[in-house]
Amino acid sequence: MKKFAIAIHGGAGTILRSAMDAQKEKLYQSALREALLIGTDILRSNGSALDAVEQTVKNLEDCELFNAGRGSVFTSDEQHEMDASIMEGQGLKAGAVSLIKTVKNPVQLARLVMEKTDHVFLAGEGAERFAREMQMESMPKDYFYTEQRYQQLLLARSSDRVILDHADELKDKKYGTVGAVALDLQGHLAAATSTGGMTNKRYGRVGDTPMIGAGTYANDAGCAISCTGSGEYFIRMNVAFHVYALMVYGRLSLEEASRKVVMDLLPSIEGDGGLIGVDRSGNISLCFNTEGMYRASYHSDYGEFVGIYRE
Repeated sequence: MKKFAIAIHGGAGTILRSAMDAQKEKLYQSALREALLIGTDILRSNGSALDAVEQTVKNLEDCELFNAGRGSVFTSDEQHEMDASIMEGQGLKAGAVSLIKTVKNPVQLARLVMEKTDHVFLAGEGAERFAREMQMESMPKDYFYTEQRYQQLLLARSSDRVILDHADELKDKKYGTVGAVALDLQGHLAAATSTGGMTNKRYGRVGDTPMIGAGTYANDAGCAISCTGSGEYFIRMNVAFHVYALMVYGRLSLEEASRKVVMDLLPSIEGDGGLIGVDRSGNISLCFNTEGMYRASYHSDYGEFVGIYRE
């Protein structure tokens, strides 16, 4: 019998049960379930993994709880600069965008780059121009404004720091990327990732999210991966492709490869965060080296899982 599977994340980091009230916990759980259901319904209806991850991430971008799309953090000059990428595992086609300021759903723009251009990666004004040509929905600056994100900017400015989203005010460790990976009933894989970056970031900083092989990767020969964490370290370790390579060339399982990268290799360069993955057999990995990661998954054989803390 054919299987389908999907996993999503909404960021990893210092997420402690002791610091989360019941109402806020319920909000995050509900948001994760809502996004998960969108992807699950697509897959159950024989839709593609590519459609499932795009629509799931789009939903997470629309939720202000997460640092992507509407809930994106502020840069040092009170702007929003968003990044996203998407990849399908059958033909290894991919699209990515960076430094996006007005597009409501950057993940959809990334897919258009993949399907409507000869390129993989568009950034800045060029990406915005392409969005206008594609008649993508754009939003005014106040659409992306949330009071919580603005207060994070003020906190960062007061101490002249760059803060990772939803940071513990003392530990500064919460990585607010969102992402999804999926296996469809045709046996194809796909992955998508989106983020607003880091609070108070300067100089056109770009993290791992839009970088194919670092924050996002999908290949039907092995797995689909979406990452969340300290982006500079994920770039240096080429994390998403690294997991795939350990599986295909090192003959490790998805879980073994994920744990090797997240628990051993990343900490060796002081990197932290996590990833979600699904392989061509439908096995799911939700691996992180932090205190928590907003995550959820659905497997056609095993049903739903939603988690926040390290269990």
